[in-house]
Amino acid sequence: MENHITQISREHLEDLKEAFNKIDIDNSGFVSDFELQELFRQASFYLPGYKVREIVATFMAGDTNKDEKISFEEFVSIYQELKSKELSETFRKSITRRNGIRSFGGTSGNSSEGTQHSYSDEEKVAFVNWINKGLANDPDCQHLLPMNPNDDSLFSSVRDGILLCKMINQSQPDTIDERVINKKKLTTFKMTENLVLALNSASAIGCTVVSIDAHDLMAGKPHLVLGLLWQVIKVGLFADMEVSRNEVLVNLLSDGEHLDRLLSLSPEEMLLRWVNHHLQNAGTKTISNFSEDIKDSRAYFYLLEQIALQEENRKTSIKIDMRGLKERDLDRRAELMLQQAARLECRQFVSPHDVTSGNSKLNLAFVANLFNMHPSLQRAQGDGTEVAHIEGESREEKTFRNWINSLGVSPYVNHMYSDLCDGLVILQLLEKVNVRVNWRKVNSHPYPVLGANMKKLENCNYAVELGRDVAHFSLVGIGGENLSEGSSLHTLAFVWQLMRRYTVLVLSDLGVGEKVGDQIILNWVNSTLSQKKKDTQISSFKDHVISTSLPVIDLIDIIAPGTVKWDMVKKGGRGGLTESDKLSNAKYAISLARKIGTRVYTLPDDLVEVNPKMVLTLFACLMGHGFKKARR
Repeated sequence: MENHITQISREHLEDLKEAFNKIDIDNSGFVSDFELQELFRQASFYLPGYKVREIVATFMAGDTNKDEKISFEEFVSIYQELKSKELSETFRKSITRRNGIRSFGGTSGNSSEGTQHSYSDEEKVAFVNWINKGLANDPDCQHLLPMNPNDDSLFSSVRDGILLCKMINQSQPDTIDERVINKKKLTTFKMTENLVLALNSASAIGCTVVSIDAHDLMAGKPHLVLGLLWQVIKVGLFADMEVSRNEVLVNLLSDGEHLDRLLSLSPEEMLLRWVNHHLQNAGTKTISNFSEDIKDSRAYFYLLEQIALQEENRKTSIKIDMRGLKERDLDRRAELMLQQAARLECRQFVSPHDVTSGNSKLNLAFVANLFNMHPSLQRAQGDGTEVAHIEGESREEKTFRNWINSLGVSPYVNHMYSDLCDGLVILQLLEKVNVRVNWRKVNSHPYPVLGANMKKLENCNYAVELGRDVAHFSLVGIGGENLSEGSSLHTLAFVWQLMRRYTVLVLSDLGVGEKVGDQIILNWVNSTLSQKKKDTQISSFKDHVISTSLPVIDLIDIIAPGTVKWDMVKKGGRGGLTESDKLSNAKYAISLARKIGTRVYTLPDDLVEVNPKMVLTLFACLMGHGFKKARR
């Protein structure tokens, strides 16, 4: 043992005490040896299981009391000794730079020897500038902004979780209840809570976060920070890229083309069509991508010109200066083009070099922002009958789609039915719920033009077979043809059973039983509430009392004592709760559930309206989290 023991500051000691108290639920002043790994995790000191077992064995050998209990003072002593050794085991970081790409590698508890990651300086600069602009007036971010795009402040800025929560709400308003974000006296534990809240909320809006944890973000791992931010930013940029929310997109229909084709386009395809619509109006060459075809800035000059020509309700008209097209130096030409974009307040995401090098990701973001600011499309002509029949995505469809995407399936699901009709995504979901798929029996992309529908039908038939015979789903009346034809009723029924199985799978892993029925979850809810002398009880997942969210908030208070701020909760008087009060409670409850570590896809409206499916998944997630804590 080294003579130099790491000293712990008073603030750090408070962090450790807060972590200790979270594990010491009964306030006995001790934790058990088997709870030590979780205690280290709460203190943001991540150790593999074998290391913790070694520590426990060493400690117990010298434990004169032989009570297999660890006091706070003993924990601090162990922690100090480990931190003193950390320098010799710390993450070794080496950074090199080549053509705007930074690489770094090293070893830690979560990375393998020699692992190499890279990230783009251009992306970092673009995201910093976007965040600086978007959150410039947010009083809760003034300690972070403006960030310097030329240093690595972006990676440290996510450490307290506030910025990430704010960015998620900027992309999808009201995803996170601001009352739940820790903003003052930010101990390590409170920052970790914010990061957990951000990650679970990002998952709920369709971001893939399965390979990221709060520790990674607190450490500011560049590739993970940039990857998460790009997903969050893209959700916001693409939010209005669908006909049901933006009827002017109907103008992008080609002559003789059916509306269904437009509705099936991905946001990237829709953006490309939008650009080409304006380029055709300009009488110039169209593009087929946002990389090679935009390097000379020609398409952008004509796009900006068309936008300026078609802008309405502008007090001062803007005429785009097209003389930049005569500039032979492409970097200089790109700069002149961006100066014109700045006149439309749309110089975001790209530098001249990003244009001339064909950075497809950043050019896609540049064009998406341009569309959001200046779609420059006329209102749909005619009687509007066709547009009137375009139904937007239902709340249930959106929830299921976000859940699917959060699991990292490929390709990304933009449309619930057309993107699932080849069976490939459904087969991936079956694997996610522990159903073995023989991929040699699956027809993968690209399909031959002739026989494509038959290949897709074969995949869907196989998916139904696995769902019925292996997963034991109730699929009466559902055949492969229903999925391949994009039947909303049958596809939703299949996906719901996949989501339900995924949700309760953790309960099986915890030993609750291989088949967890609704009644088991319901019994757990009521017994947990009654054991802790809570007033709320529910008779079913349709019980009207759920609309108040009080049973959910009571359960969270039991699972994670001290999390609920009761002055934020509407209790209602003799007249009961108003609809506004119920929605306020629901928003608070959902964000609290995510903050304590449950990956919840239920939405506030699901609680207020008592949607039994989504209510079930919420209680199942809380049950799983409660069992995990009980086992620690």
